[in-house]
Amino acid sequence: MARSYCCDVRFKSKLLNFAQNYIFNLESKVLNTFSLNCKGRLKVFEGAALMGILNLTPDSFFDGGNYNNLDLAFEHAVKMLSEGVDIIDVGGASSRPNAAKLGAQEEIDRVAPIIEKLNANFPELIISIDSYQAAVAEEAIRKGASIINDVSGGDLDEHMFALVAKLNCPYVLTHMKGDPSTMQLQPEYDDVLLEIAKDFSAKLLRLDALGVKDILLDPGFGFGKSLDHNYELLANLSYFKHLFHRPILVGLSRKSMLYKALDITPKESLNASTAAHIMALERGAQILRVHDVKAAKEALTIFQLTHRFSKRNLE
Repeated sequence: MARSYCCDVRFKSKLLNFAQNYIFNLESKVLNTFSLNCKGRLKVFEGAALMGILNLTPDSFFDGGNYNNLDLAFEHAVKMLSEGVDIIDVGGASSRPNAAKLGAQEEIDRVAPIIEKLNANFPELIISIDSYQAAVAEEAIRKGASIINDVSGGDLDEHMFALVAKLNCPYVLTHMKGDPSTMQLQPEYDDVLLEIAKDFSAKLLRLDALGVKDILLDPGFGFGKSLDHNYELLANLSYFKHLFHRPILVGLSRKSMLYKALDITPKESLNASTAAHIMALERGAQILRVHDVKAAKEALTIFQLTHRFSKRNLE
Protein backbone atom coordinates (compact mmCIF):
# COMPACT_ATOMS: atom_id res chain seq x y z
CA MET A 1 0.00 0.00 0.00
CA ALA A 2 2.78 2.40 0.94
CA ARG A 3 4.64 1.58 -2.27
CA SER A 4 1.49 2.11 -4.35
CA TYR A 5 0.86 5.44 -2.66
CA CYS A 6 4.49 6.48 -3.24
CA CYS A 7 4.28 5.59 -6.95
CA ASP A 8 0.98 7.45 -7.22
CA VAL A 9 2.50 10.59 -5.69
CA ARG A 10 5.51 10.39 -8.00
CA PHE A 11 3.26 9.95 -11.04
CA LYS A 12 1.09 12.91 -10.04
CA SER A 13 4.21 15.00 -9.44
CA LYS A 14 5.58 14.13 -12.87
CA LEU A 15 2.19 14.81 -14.48
CA LEU A 16 1.94 18.19 -12.76
CA ASN A 17 5.50 19.06 -13.76
CA PHE A 18 4.76 18.08 -17.34
CA ALA A 19 1.60 20.21 -17.40
CA GLN A 20 3.39 23.22 -15.95
CA ASN A 21 6.19 22.95 -18.49
CA TYR A 22 3.73 22.44 -21.34
CA ILE A 23 1.92 25.62 -20.32
CA PHE A 24 5.24 27.46 -19.90
CA ASN A 25 6.41 26.48 -23.37
CA LEU A 26 3.02 27.33 -24.89
CA GLU A 27 3.03 30.74 -23.19
CA SER A 28 6.63 31.33 -24.28
CA LYS A 29 5.69 30.58 -27.88
CA VAL A 30 2.71 32.93 -27.74
CA LEU A 31 4.66 35.69 -25.99
CA ASN A 32 7.55 35.40 -28.46
CA THR A 33 5.32 35.41 -31.54
CA PHE A 34 4.34 38.74 -33.04
CA SER A 35 2.99 39.96 -36.34
CA LEU A 36 3.27 43.12 -38.40
CA ASN A 37 0.91 44.33 -41.10
CA CYS A 38 3.31 45.46 -43.82
CA LYS A 39 1.37 47.04 -46.68
CA GLY A 40 -1.49 44.61 -46.35
CA ARG A 41 0.75 41.55 -45.92
CA LEU A 42 0.67 40.00 -42.46
CA LYS A 43 4.17 38.95 -41.50
CA VAL A 44 4.31 36.59 -38.51
CA PHE A 45 7.56 36.27 -36.56
CA GLU A 46 7.98 33.23 -34.34
CA GLY A 47 10.81 34.20 -32.05
CA ALA A 48 13.13 37.16 -32.46
CA ALA A 49 13.81 38.95 -35.74
CA LEU A 50 16.94 40.65 -37.03
CA MET A 51 16.86 44.20 -38.35
CA GLY A 52 19.97 44.95 -40.39
CA ILE A 53 21.34 48.48 -40.39
CA LEU A 54 21.93 50.16 -43.75
CA ASN A 55 23.37 53.60 -43.11
CA LEU A 56 23.71 55.92 -46.10
CA THR A 57 25.39 58.60 -44.02
CA PRO A 58 28.93 59.97 -44.13
CA ASP A 59 29.09 60.45 -40.36
CA SER A 60 27.46 57.52 -38.50
CA PHE A 61 29.53 56.45 -35.50
CA PHE A 62 30.51 53.00 -36.83
CA ASP A 63 30.01 52.62 -40.58
CA GLY A 64 29.62 56.21 -41.75
CA GLY A 65 30.67 56.57 -45.40
CA ASN A 66 30.89 52.82 -46.11
CA TYR A 67 27.64 52.58 -48.07
CA ASN A 68 26.87 56.10 -49.20
CA ASN A 69 26.40 55.31 -52.88
CA LEU A 70 23.70 53.19 -54.47
CA ASP A 71 25.88 50.30 -55.63
CA LEU A 72 27.66 49.86 -52.30
CA ALA A 73 24.40 50.13 -50.38
CA PHE A 74 22.68 47.54 -52.57
CA GLU A 75 25.64 45.16 -52.34
CA HIS A 76 25.59 45.38 -48.53
CA ALA A 77 21.83 44.82 -48.42
CA VAL A 78 22.19 41.68 -50.56
CA LYS A 79 24.94 40.46 -48.21
CA MET A 80 22.68 40.96 -45.18
CA LEU A 81 19.88 39.06 -46.93
CA SER A 82 22.23 36.14 -47.59
CA GLU A 83 23.10 36.11 -43.88
CA GLY A 84 19.48 35.82 -42.75
CA VAL A 85 18.25 39.34 -42.05
CA ASP A 86 14.48 39.82 -41.62
CA ILE A 87 14.17 43.60 -41.95
CA ILE A 88 16.52 46.17 -43.47
CA ASP A 89 16.53 49.56 -41.74
CA VAL A 90 17.54 52.34 -44.12
CA GLY A 91 18.85 55.58 -42.63
CA GLY A 92 20.00 58.74 -44.34
CA ALA A 93 20.76 60.97 -41.35
CA SER A 94 23.00 60.24 -38.40
CA SER A 95 21.41 60.17 -34.95
CA ARG A 96 24.73 59.83 -33.12
CA PRO A 97 25.38 62.24 -30.20
CA ASN A 98 26.03 65.82 -31.38
CA ALA A 99 24.72 65.09 -34.87
CA ALA A 100 23.28 68.10 -36.70
CA LYS A 101 19.82 67.91 -38.25
CA LEU A 102 19.72 67.18 -41.98
CA GLY A 103 17.24 68.85 -44.31
CA ALA A 104 14.32 66.64 -45.30
CA GLN A 105 15.01 66.79 -49.04
CA GLU A 106 18.68 65.89 -48.63
CA GLU A 107 17.69 62.96 -46.45
CA ILE A 108 15.10 61.85 -49.04
CA ASP A 109 17.70 62.07 -51.80
CA ARG A 110 19.91 59.68 -49.83
CA VAL A 111 17.34 57.03 -48.92
CA ALA A 112 14.79 57.01 -51.76
CA PRO A 113 16.95 55.39 -54.49
CA ILE A 114 18.06 52.40 -52.39
CA ILE A 115 14.55 51.79 -51.02
CA GLU A 116 13.16 51.86 -54.55
CA LYS A 117 15.87 49.48 -55.83
CA LEU A 118 15.47 47.04 -52.94
CA ASN A 119 11.70 47.03 -53.34
CA ALA A 120 12.01 46.36 -57.08
CA ASN A 121 14.48 43.49 -56.64
CA PHE A 122 13.09 41.98 -53.41
CA PRO A 123 9.36 42.78 -53.29
CA GLU A 124 8.82 40.55 -50.23
CA LEU A 125 11.57 42.28 -48.22
CA ILE A 126 10.45 44.30 -45.22
CA ILE A 127 12.16 47.70 -45.29
CA SER A 128 12.03 50.24 -42.48
CA ILE A 129 12.93 53.90 -42.73
CA ASP A 130 15.06 55.27 -39.90
CA SER A 131 13.96 58.90 -39.71
CA TYR A 132 12.32 61.29 -37.30
CA GLN A 133 11.09 63.58 -40.11
CA ALA A 134 7.55 62.92 -41.30
CA ALA A 135 8.23 64.13 -44.84
CA VAL A 136 11.13 61.68 -45.19
CA ALA A 137 9.11 58.82 -43.73
CA GLU A 138 6.17 59.48 -46.05
CA GLU A 139 8.36 59.45 -49.17
CA ALA A 140 10.16 56.31 -47.99
CA ILE A 141 6.85 54.47 -47.54
CA ARG A 142 5.79 55.63 -51.00
CA LYS A 143 9.01 54.19 -52.45
CA GLY A 144 8.52 50.80 -50.81
CA ALA A 145 9.33 50.93 -47.10
CA SER A 146 6.84 49.34 -44.69
CA ILE A 147 7.91 50.47 -41.19
CA ILE A 148 8.73 53.86 -39.71
CA ASN A 149 11.56 53.74 -37.16
CA ASP A 150 11.46 57.08 -35.35
CA VAL A 151 14.29 57.54 -32.84
CA SER A 152 12.60 60.61 -31.37
CA GLY A 153 9.28 58.95 -30.49
CA GLY A 154 7.42 61.71 -32.28
CA ASP A 155 9.06 64.51 -30.29
CA LEU A 156 11.00 66.06 -33.18
CA ASP A 157 8.17 66.25 -35.72
CA GLU A 158 4.66 67.03 -34.56
CA HIS A 159 3.21 65.52 -37.75
CA MET A 160 4.71 62.06 -37.28
CA PHE A 161 1.92 60.39 -35.30
CA ALA A 162 -0.77 61.63 -37.70
CA LEU A 163 1.28 60.35 -40.62
CA VAL A 164 1.66 56.90 -39.08
CA ALA A 165 -2.11 56.75 -38.61
CA LYS A 166 -2.75 57.88 -42.18
CA LEU A 167 -0.34 55.34 -43.66
CA ASN A 168 -1.49 52.55 -41.31
CA CYS A 169 2.06 51.21 -41.04
CA PRO A 170 4.05 49.67 -38.18
CA TYR A 171 5.83 52.24 -36.03
CA VAL A 172 8.89 51.95 -33.80
CA LEU A 173 8.29 54.21 -30.79
CA THR A 174 11.68 55.05 -29.32
CA HIS A 175 12.51 56.88 -26.13
CA MET A 176 14.93 59.77 -26.53
CA LYS A 177 15.65 62.45 -23.94
CA GLY A 178 16.40 65.67 -25.79
CA ASP A 179 17.61 65.54 -29.38
CA PRO A 180 20.80 64.19 -31.00
CA SER A 181 22.63 67.47 -30.48
CA THR A 182 21.92 67.62 -26.73
CA MET A 183 20.87 64.14 -25.55
CA GLN A 184 24.21 63.09 -24.08
CA LEU A 185 24.89 66.30 -22.16
CA GLN A 186 24.67 64.85 -18.64
CA PRO A 187 21.26 63.11 -18.91
CA GLU A 188 19.51 62.77 -15.55
CA TYR A 189 16.54 60.73 -14.30
CA ASP A 190 14.99 60.24 -10.89
CA ASP A 191 14.02 56.74 -12.06
CA VAL A 192 15.00 55.84 -15.62
CA LEU A 193 12.60 52.89 -15.90
CA LEU A 194 9.63 54.81 -14.53
CA GLU A 195 10.26 57.90 -16.66
CA ILE A 196 10.53 55.88 -19.86
CA ALA A 197 7.41 53.91 -18.93
CA LYS A 198 5.49 57.16 -18.38
CA ASP A 199 6.68 58.50 -21.74
CA PHE A 200 5.63 55.30 -23.50
CA SER A 201 2.24 55.29 -21.73
CA ALA A 202 1.39 58.84 -22.76
CA LYS A 203 2.41 58.30 -26.38
CA LEU A 204 0.68 54.92 -26.66
CA LEU A 205 -2.55 56.59 -25.56
CA ARG A 206 -2.14 59.22 -28.30
CA LEU A 207 -1.35 56.60 -30.95
CA ASP A 208 -4.23 54.41 -29.83
CA ALA A 209 -6.62 57.36 -30.12
CA LEU A 210 -5.43 57.77 -33.73
CA GLY A 211 -6.06 54.11 -34.46
CA VAL A 212 -2.43 53.00 -34.79
CA LYS A 213 -2.19 49.24 -34.17
CA ASP A 214 1.32 47.95 -34.88
CA ILE A 215 3.67 49.60 -32.40
CA LEU A 216 7.09 48.36 -31.37
CA LEU A 217 8.85 49.82 -28.33
CA ASP A 218 12.54 50.76 -28.26
CA PRO A 219 13.86 52.03 -24.89
CA GLY A 220 16.53 53.98 -26.74
CA PHE A 221 19.91 52.75 -25.59
CA GLY A 222 22.33 55.65 -25.92
CA PHE A 223 19.64 58.23 -26.64
CA GLY A 224 19.87 60.50 -23.61
CA LYS A 225 21.22 57.91 -21.16
CA SER A 226 24.39 57.59 -19.14
CA LEU A 227 26.37 54.36 -19.01
CA ASP A 228 24.58 53.34 -15.80
CA HIS A 229 21.16 54.21 -17.26
CA ASN A 230 21.85 51.96 -20.26
CA TYR A 231 22.82 48.99 -18.12
CA GLU A 232 19.87 49.49 -15.81
CA LEU A 233 17.64 49.39 -18.88
CA LEU A 234 19.29 46.26 -20.21
CA ALA A 235 19.07 44.48 -16.85
CA ASN A 236 15.35 45.29 -16.56
CA LEU A 237 14.26 45.11 -20.20
CA SER A 238 11.51 42.59 -19.39
CA TYR A 239 9.79 45.31 -17.35
CA PHE A 240 8.63 47.01 -20.55
CA LYS A 241 7.52 43.79 -22.21
CA HIS A 242 5.36 42.74 -19.28
CA LEU A 243 4.01 46.25 -18.70
CA PHE A 244 3.00 47.05 -22.29
CA HIS A 245 2.71 43.66 -24.04
CA ARG A 246 4.30 45.09 -27.17
CA PRO A 247 7.25 43.76 -29.17
CA ILE A 248 10.53 45.19 -27.85
CA LEU A 249 13.19 46.34 -30.29
CA VAL A 250 16.73 47.02 -29.08
CA GLY A 251 19.59 48.86 -30.73
CA LEU A 252 22.71 47.77 -28.87
CA SER A 253 25.04 46.95 -31.72
CA ARG A 254 28.54 48.42 -31.24
CA LYS A 255 27.23 51.28 -29.09
CA SER A 256 29.32 53.39 -26.75
CA MET A 257 27.84 51.71 -23.66
CA LEU A 258 29.75 48.63 -24.81
CA TYR A 259 33.04 49.92 -26.14
CA LYS A 260 33.48 52.64 -23.52
CA ALA A 261 32.91 50.13 -20.71
CA LEU A 262 35.71 47.99 -22.16
CA ASP A 263 37.98 50.85 -23.28
CA ILE A 264 37.99 49.63 -26.88
CA THR A 265 36.85 51.05 -30.24
CA PRO A 266 33.52 50.48 -32.02
CA LYS A 267 35.32 48.24 -34.52
CA GLU A 268 36.52 46.03 -31.66
CA SER A 269 33.11 45.68 -30.04
CA LEU A 270 31.57 42.72 -31.90
CA ASN A 271 31.99 40.30 -28.98
CA ALA A 272 30.46 42.82 -26.59
CA SER A 273 27.56 43.37 -28.99
CA THR A 274 26.89 39.63 -29.14
CA ALA A 275 26.91 39.37 -25.35
CA ALA A 276 24.49 42.30 -25.07
CA HIS A 277 22.19 40.79 -27.69
CA ILE A 278 21.96 37.52 -25.77
CA MET A 279 21.16 39.38 -22.54
CA ALA A 280 18.46 41.36 -24.36
CA LEU A 281 16.94 38.18 -25.80
CA GLU A 282 16.89 36.60 -22.34
CA ARG A 283 14.92 39.60 -21.13
CA GLY A 284 12.31 39.53 -23.88
CA ALA A 285 13.71 41.51 -26.82
CA GLN A 286 12.03 40.45 -30.06
CA ILE A 287 13.87 42.54 -32.64
CA LEU A 288 17.63 43.09 -32.62
CA ARG A 289 18.84 46.03 -34.70
CA VAL A 290 22.34 45.03 -35.77
CA HIS A 291 25.33 45.93 -37.91
CA ASP A 292 26.67 42.37 -38.08
CA VAL A 293 23.88 40.09 -39.30
CA LYS A 294 25.89 36.86 -39.53
CA ALA A 295 27.15 37.08 -35.93
CA ALA A 296 23.71 38.06 -34.63
CA LYS A 297 22.03 35.23 -36.56
CA GLU A 298 24.42 32.68 -35.08
CA ALA A 299 23.87 34.03 -31.56
CA LEU A 300 20.09 34.02 -32.07
CA THR A 301 20.14 30.43 -33.36
CA ILE A 302 22.08 29.17 -30.33
CA PHE A 303 19.78 31.13 -28.00
CA GLN A 304 16.66 29.64 -29.59
CA LEU A 305 18.04 26.08 -29.50
CA THR A 306 18.82 26.49 -25.80
CA HIS A 307 15.50 28.17 -25.03
CA ARG A 308 13.59 25.18 -26.39
CA PHE A 309 14.72 23.20 -23.36
CA SER A 310 14.40 25.85 -20.66
CA LYS A 311 12.20 25.05 -17.65
CA ARG A 312 11.88 21.46 -18.82
CA ASN A 313 12.52 19.11 -15.93
CA LEU A 314 10.41 15.97 -15.92
CA GLU A 315 12.44 13.94 -13.39
